[in-house]
Amino acid sequence: MEFLKAFGVDWRVLIAQFLNFAILLFILWKFGYKPIFKFLEERSKKIEEGVENAVLAEERLKNISVQETEILKTAKKEAVAILAEAKVQGEENRRQLLDKAREEVGDLINQEKESMRLEKAEVLKSIKKETAELVAASLEKILEEKLNSAKDADLIRKSLAKLK
Repeated sequence: MEFLKAFGVDWRVLIAQFLNFAILLFILWKFGYKPIFKFLEERSKKIEEGVENAVLAEERLKNISVQETEILKTAKKEAVAILAEAKVQGEENRRQLLDKAREEVGDLINQEKESMRLEKAEVLKSIKKETAELVAASLEKILEEKLNSAKDADLIRKSLAKLK
């Protein structure tokens, strides 16, 4: 104690100052440092969570990018397959339409041929009838003018030969 008195320090004041410092330290710790440290710790956790979330978001973005690429590839393959199928179906439809058109044209041609054949037969029948009438009329005129049997028979044979 003498040592402290030599420097002019009173032990009672020293103890009071020590108690005041302890009380001040306790109050600062309880109401100042503890909330500040808690705030800093929470802030530190939020920053770490933010960094972790950013890493997770980046990984998800990469995964989504890979999935997007795969989906685009699949979509392109499906589009090519659909186009190929549509082309095949279009060719099949075109072939069927051409076959149907050819069949219809063939039917029309056959109908026209039959119509022309019937018309030709009627025309030939009409011509034969008219020829027979002309022959009969010319025979009447010839018979009226001349009744020579040899000449008449020869004329009839020639007319009949022309009809055949």
